[in-house]
Amino acid sequence: MPKPIQRLLPVALCLSLWAAAASVSAAEPSAEEPKRPVAEPSWFDLPGDDLRYLLGASLSYSPSYPGARIMETSLKPMWAARWGKWRLSSSGGAGLMGFGVESIGPGSGASRDLFRSDTLRLGLTLRLDNGRRSSDAAYTEGLPDIGRTLRLRLYASKTLAPQWQLSAAWSQDALGRQGGAIWNADLAHRLYRSANGAGELMAGVGLSGGDGRYLLSYYGVPPDSAAAQRLGRSFVPGAGFSEVNLGLSYTRALSPHWVFNSSAGWSHLLGPAAASPLTERLSNFSLGFSLGWRN
Repeated sequence: MPKPIQRLLPVALCLSLWAAAASVSAAEPSAEEPKRPVAEPSWFDLPGDDLRYLLGASLSYSPSYPGARIMETSLKPMWAARWGKWRLSSSGGAGLMGFGVESIGPGSGASRDLFRSDTLRLGLTLRLDNGRRSSDAAYTEGLPDIGRTLRLRLYASKTLAPQWQLSAAWSQDALGRQGGAIWNADLAHRLYRSANGAGELMAGVGLSGGDGRYLLSYYGVPPDSAAAQRLGRSFVPGAGFSEVNLGLSYTRALSPHWVFNSSAGWSHLLGPAAASPLTERLSNFSLGFSLGWRN
C-alpha cells in the first residue's frame, strides 16, 4: 500500500470514531431540557421535485478482485444527483444523500422508481459495466476479454418492520456482451439512530449469484484458452450462488451539508466461484471511508 494512503487510513478511522461518539452524545438529552417525543422517520421519506446533489470522495481497502489474495487501496471521486424519482450516482453516492437506506435498491447508475410508498419500492436502473481486459492483471492473463456493456437492473425493497428492510435485484447484460445475469438478496437492520436523525448504524447480510454466462465470464477458464494451459486445467461453471456477505456501516451528518460514512465488510465465495482455479482466497474483508458535501 502506498505510504501516503497508509497515513490516510488512521485519520479516517479516527474521524469515524469521533463521529460515532458525537452521535451518541447527541442522542442523550441534556439535564436542562425535558425529553421531547421524536417521531420515527419513515424508511422512505418521499423526495420532492427539487434538485439535490452530492460531491465527495471515497477511500477503500479491498481485494483487487473477488477471491484475490492481493489487497488494494483506492481513492475515488464520488457524486450523486436526485430529482424527484430520478437518480444518477456513482457507487456510494446515493447512500450519503439519504443515508444508508437511500442506497438500498437502486445502486449506482441512472435509476427511476416505478412505484414507491412508505413500505414498498420498485424501480429500474441502467448503469455502465466496464467488463474486463485480460491484460489488466496476472491472474486473468490468457482469458477472453469481457466487453464493456450496459446493465439493466430491476430492483425491489420492502420494509418488514421499522428497523428491518428486505431488498432484491436482478441485473442483465442489456447488449449481450458476455456479461450474463446477476441477482442478489439483502436483509438490512438499523441498529441505532440518533434522536436528531443525524447518525445511524446499519448492519446487513446478503446473498448473490449469477447465471452460467456470468460465472463463465468471470470465474471460468475455457478449455481452448491460454489460461487453461497456464493453470493446467479448464473450468466451465454453471449457474448458482457466488457469494455471501456481511456488512456494518455508520453514517453521520457532520453539518447540514457535510456527511461522513465508514463501513466494514466480510465476504465468502460459494459454489462455482469458490471452485474456480482463479480463486486464491475464499474469504476476505473490506474497509471504506467516504466524505461528501450535499446541497
